[in-house]
Amino acid sequence: MTKKNPFRYFKTSPEIIRIAVMMYVRFPLSLRNVEDLLHERGIDICHETVRYWWNRFGPLFAREIRKKRLHPSSRNHSNWRWHLDEVFVKINGETHYLWRAVDHEGEVLETFVSRRRDRKAALVFLRKIMKRYGKLHVIVTDRLRSYRAAMKTIGNTEVQEVGHWKNNRCENSHLPFRRREQAMLKFRRLQSLQKFVSIHSSVHNHFNHERHLNNRATFKLQRTTALAEWQQLSAA
Repeated sequence: MTKKNPFRYFKTSPEIIRIAVMMYVRFPLSLRNVEDLLHERGIDICHETVRYWWNRFGPLFAREIRKKRLHPSSRNHSNWRWHLDEVFVKINGETHYLWRAVDHEGEVLETFVSRRRDRKAALVFLRKIMKRYGKLHVIVTDRLRSYRAAMKTIGNTEVQEVGHWKNNRCENSHLPFRRREQAMLKFRRLQSLQKFVSIHSSVHNHFNHERHLNNRATFKLQRTTALAEWQQLSAA
């Protein structure tokens, strides 16, 4: 069965679409910033075109990135230690909660948006992670009681760790999303927030080269490889 080309009805080159989506999702740029940067490269498009492209191809690229990354059963994703935390996000003046999970290396595992920060929301979030990545050894959380109540329901309270500064790994991982949120001038719909954070987490994982841990030669090699893989996404 031949794979359908998602760019078949578009006159614009797939390379231009990929770079526009990457610039908007990866960097804290507005739609008009991306329009101006592409104009400097001789590409004349409207900012609404950039909006349409990331809405159309962003989920497609994120899904392909997740498929190409090794499956948890192959031990690519460590189940040694997970860090869970929640972020307060305003949508039309109403507070919503973005639940985020990262592993001990800063890899974003899962994101989930809810209207409440109670046991039910925490339970949905935990089950969503464990369905994708399986069982784990340690869960590091803050002092929110909803985690404890949800883990009692699941039956794995013995793996929870709570302590001062222990969850800095997850709290520091919020910074790229916060910078992106500010550039987008907040969100207006819950569905838009859930859609964007899902795409953003996949793109962040793809271009996360652990620059502070590797030497210059290794970093340059990983950066070149990630960009080459991005340019081949959804290729016919």
